[in-house]
Amino acid sequence: MIGSGVFKKIIPIAHTGMPEGWILVAWVLAGIITMFGAFNMAGLSSLTEESGGIYEYLRLSFGNFFAFLFGWTDFAIIGAASVAALAFIFSQTINTLLPLPNPLDQWQHISIGNFIHPFADSGIKLLSIAIIIILTWVNFLGVKEGGYVNNIFTSAKILGILILIVLGLFHTSQTAPSQEIIHEAKHALHGGDFFSAFFVVLLSVFWAYDGWVDIAAVTGEIKNPRRNVPLSIMSGIGIAMALYLLVNYAYMKVLPLSKLAAVSENEIGAAVVARTLLGNAGETMIIVLIMVSVFGSLNGVILSHTRIYFRMAQENFFFKKAALVHPRHKTPYYALLYTMIWSIVLTISGTFDVLTDMVIFATFLFYGWLAIAVLKMKKAGKITVKVTGYPFVQIVIILFSLTLLINTVVSQPKQTAIGVLLMLSGLPFYYYFRKRSRH
Repeated sequence: MIGSGVFKKIIPIAHTGMPEGWILVAWVLAGIITMFGAFNMAGLSSLTEESGGIYEYLRLSFGNFFAFLFGWTDFAIIGAASVAALAFIFSQTINTLLPLPNPLDQWQHISIGNFIHPFADSGIKLLSIAIIIILTWVNFLGVKEGGYVNNIFTSAKILGILILIVLGLFHTSQTAPSQEIIHEAKHALHGGDFFSAFFVVLLSVFWAYDGWVDIAAVTGEIKNPRRNVPLSIMSGIGIAMALYLLVNYAYMKVLPLSKLAAVSENEIGAAVVARTLLGNAGETMIIVLIMVSVFGSLNGVILSHTRIYFRMAQENFFFKKAALVHPRHKTPYYALLYTMIWSIVLTISGTFDVLTDMVIFATFLFYGWLAIAVLKMKKAGKITVKVTGYPFVQIVIILFSLTLLINTVVSQPKQTAIGVLLMLSGLPFYYYFRKRSRH
């Protein structure tokens, strides 16, 4: 879960003009909705001990079509775009510390639809591609190897965030920014839509929480999954929520929102705050912390999402070779290879914020379906365990998902259109796989 969002998103959030109190409300609300999702998943995880996560739950609840639609969307957007976005921010962070050359600068003006610039930031993109390849190789070597890498980097990034929180909370600001913040927020939102702006903030915030559900994708490789999958999800969300709220409060205590909003969106908010606290040494420390954090998160995403495509291939609804397990390393090596290739394509095509917004849009479409799945399977007697908050939690998730989706369509039509096209691109493949499966 803890990757790039908690360090980077404070700058684009500040640019929306939302006041400090509402930004903290967004972090709390996103945490609550995410925890509701965890309650939802706890019920669904009792259905099976197979890998596949959301794909497997939708298959058992609604059949192959909806399961495939999610699986393809995960391959085309959610998983691969998360890999691409995390690799991009990792390389962008290194570029802040050590400027990278751009060998393809002469073609940076070339665009596709005046929206996608494949040769822009070529140095960052080439390094991102290299990182994706390296971590795919690490996960090819075995699930334990990938897990060891994740444990080391998770410990390091939580320690770094705690240091940042303590320094920020004990920082004494020389200014009293409250009235200035209120004035700036009112000015920025004057004549605009406060509701829409709040949901734009939520899109950014949910990216920081994204990843909580990934553990369910490796259910088949976890000891005692019926207990440990829901336990890990709920405890992980609780820890992340506390850290996110405290560190964002610390950011805004060190620098008023008006100053954060004056910073370019290409800069990393946590690094700007650390520079204010500790000078260049603080900025360097945070840059290294972000590199550690994003590297660990990227590794976890590669490890988990490939298991979805592996499970799809087992059910004959993906490319056959994705179901193959390496005889020595016991890993789904073709699923890893396919993920790597498509993630590289998305890395070349997009930027960090475009990719993350696409991920959140696609993810919440299926979170709503998961809530419907719990209602259906509980009524049918297939879920026999107690589901916390049932059915209130499921109704809240459905209504919230609908609201977020509608607002995203209105406020970000280009990203939405690309996301929908990538989802629908799976339909011909579905009918091809179904026909092949029948034969």
